[in-house]
Amino acid sequence: MNIMVTGGAGFIGSAVVRHLINDTENRVFVVDKLTYAGNLDSLASVADHPRYHFLQADICDSTAMEKAIAHFKPDAVMHLAAESHVDRSIHGPADFIQTNILGTYCLLEVVRNYYNQLSTDDRAGFRFHHISTDEVYGDLNDTDELFKETTPYAPSSPYSASKAASDHLVRAWHRTYGLPVVITNCSNNYGPYHFPEKLIPLVILNALAGKPLPVYGAGLQIRDWLYVEDHARALYKVVSDGRIGETYNIGGHNEKRNIDVVRTICTLLDELIVNKPNNIESFESLITFVTDRPGHDMRYAIDARKIEQELGWKPLETFESGLRKTLEWYLTHQDWWQPIQSGAYMDQRENQLSQGVL
Repeated sequence: MNIMVTGGAGFIGSAVVRHLINDTENRVFVVDKLTYAGNLDSLASVADHPRYHFLQADICDSTAMEKAIAHFKPDAVMHLAAESHVDRSIHGPADFIQTNILGTYCLLEVVRNYYNQLSTDDRAGFRFHHISTDEVYGDLNDTDELFKETTPYAPSSPYSASKAASDHLVRAWHRTYGLPVVITNCSNNYGPYHFPEKLIPLVILNALAGKPLPVYGAGLQIRDWLYVEDHARALYKVVSDGRIGETYNIGGHNEKRNIDVVRTICTLLDELIVNKPNNIESFESLITFVTDRPGHDMRYAIDARKIEQELGWKPLETFESGLRKTLEWYLTHQDWWQPIQSGAYMDQRENQLSQGVL
């Protein structure tokens, strides 16, 4: 297939692209605006592959999207482009409304027009795969229930509200216009190439620098953790074999309190790092509790039985095995995360843009 991946230079998107190039025979066309969280270094290992193509463009730019789709002629669109950090959405929601809602609308319209021009055979095989989050379901505090595909939406943050809106748009374009869509809602991802503002990479890199390890409130918030490469496999299963019009929840079966995640990272780092910064005895001594963020959901947990039963997908990594792989990756890939921390990768990108490299 020709698969177009929006947001393909982001954390999850780049994992999907690497999987498609390394483990399938599909041709991949990456479209990414390259905001702060989009990093071409995350795609360096596949950038020279003949089945890989890249375009820097904004999904809100209808003209650019029309040209891109007309040129590549995708058999499937995997839509991952999104603003995704809850804290940023609290302090600046406008970007989330623009990209997650208006951008999804723009892309849906361009794809709908393209789809309507396809031959009958090509239309039969086409898919628009919208990748979303479990945060649209809200909070599972004071209950042992799990998020199911039928769980009512109750988003808490500007981020989750914008993703809920985009989910509704995708379903409406299926119901009203007949666009063949599939939707996935995933739990918290972690793994290599994760942008350092998120919990696990932030804790790892702060610990290595001997800086405080910030934990919101008492750290009792519970999340279901999913290794990003397991998620990439799941997404490919859904876009390849998922039933049109259906939603599939994807989770890692790893419910953990945030404080326990941080302590586990500290324990592993104590094992892996002999010479600790600032002569500390244990990384756990760096844990610092900070004021909780507004509207912070207490618990997310995914019921992933549908994708397991229908498509035969299960996560390969336990939280312990995936976290160890993640730590070892960050310890051996300073060349990826150090330019991000220093801001040098943004300077490099501007230089590439000025030279017409991108």
